[in-house]
Amino acid sequence: MNAPGAILSRLVSIPSTSGREEAACSYFADVLPSLGWERVETDGSGSVVARRGRGSRELVLLGHIDTVPGGPEHRLEGDILWGRGTVDAKGPLCAFAAAGGRVSLPPDWAITLVAATGEEADSRGALHRIPRHRPAACIIGEPSGTDGVTIGYRGNLRAVLAASDGGAHRSGNAGPITGVLRCAADILDLVDSLDDPALPVIRRPSGAVVSMEGKEQGERSGTAELDIRLPEGSSPGEWMEFLRGSAARRGVSISFRGVTPAHVEDKNNPVARALRLAIRKNGNTPRVLAKGGTADFNLASAWKCPMAAYGPGDSTLDHTSEERISLADFQTSVAVLDGALPLILAG
Repeated sequence: MNAPGAILSRLVSIPSTSGREEAACSYFADVLPSLGWERVETDGSGSVVARRGRGSRELVLLGHIDTVPGGPEHRLEGDILWGRGTVDAKGPLCAFAAAGGRVSLPPDWAITLVAATGEEADSRGALHRIPRHRPAACIIGEPSGTDGVTIGYRGNLRAVLAASDGGAHRSGNAGPITGVLRCAADILDLVDSLDDPALPVIRRPSGAVVSMEGKEQGERSGTAELDIRLPEGSSPGEWMEFLRGSAARRGVSISFRGVTPAHVEDKNNPVARALRLAIRKNGNTPRVLAKGGTADFNLASAWKCPMAAYGPGDSTLDHTSEERISLADFQTSVAVLDGALPLILAG
């Protein structure tokens, strides 16, 4: 296993669920100078930030080091590396570290690598970095497969439903838990009614229950959190009004957190184009993707610079017990980045 692959394997072996990334960040910060990064620090969000060059134009490589819980046991079986984070998203992060640490920098450019914390929870790492950069270009580290270039993600709206009362008998008053359940069903039915399966996923809404809690003894209460995915072109404000109406009809309170609009880039922007050219140079036909999830990509749209998401790994394995990556594919992604980064920096 070569050095970048060995670094990826070691990083995957260190648990780093959101909020508990310290050990992984410490290892990653210590190893980055060996890959060519000149200045490495840990910022106020706990994210690792590495830099090369001092030019006025900045290329940001924004990945994340945190993972969701669970996943398969860390192990290497032939060419296949198993473990939580191999795909989402330590594989893309380590590919960034390898290629970004050795690319030749023109005098007017600098390159920054961010291993962000909290992407799977509250994106605190990305939110901390966004006001601190004005990049000329950006690549987000998310799995697209070695031949995929992602230019869009759906938005996200978290809705928390809640109701309570002082207690009553269920035979005469169904109560707050039932009210919250019915309200959640109303909202999910509304989302389904607005969906069109014939459209690409980026243009389709969806809804899912994140969690539910209820208490029937004494002062009764019920809560439910919903994850609503917002399609391209939709208004988060309009969605919030729709949901408020559903909650009001059921006598349920509703609050919102984590409101993130959808974002789609021009597939011909300089970053996406450079990645596609590098994929072709490596003998593959590039695929342009627009995904149904939500990522730090959406937040980085505040920079208003050309960007795309790229990284090795099969995204259908995200968050699953089957998460794994081919080290050959990992090396191919590094080669793609080796070809794409000089094209971006020549722009």
